[in-house]
Amino acid sequence: MASQHPEPSELSELSSIASSVEQIGRRVTALADAAAAAKRDEVAANLIAVERALLGAVRRLERMLASRR
Repeated sequence: MASQHPEPSELSELSSIASSVEQIGRRVTALADAAAAAKRDEVAANLIAVERALLGAVRRLERMLASRR
């Protein structure tokens, strides 16, 4: 049965991806905040949904990384 954890060669790449996704999440948060302040509720709601999805992705990547440490 194949390993259920990232290979050592994948760890640095996954860490880099997690950092990039986290940065993108912060940018989306800023856009969502600006849309909410401008009373663009539909845009803000959609961006908040994107933000949540990105946060979930970062958490999942971090759990994968932590399982190999």
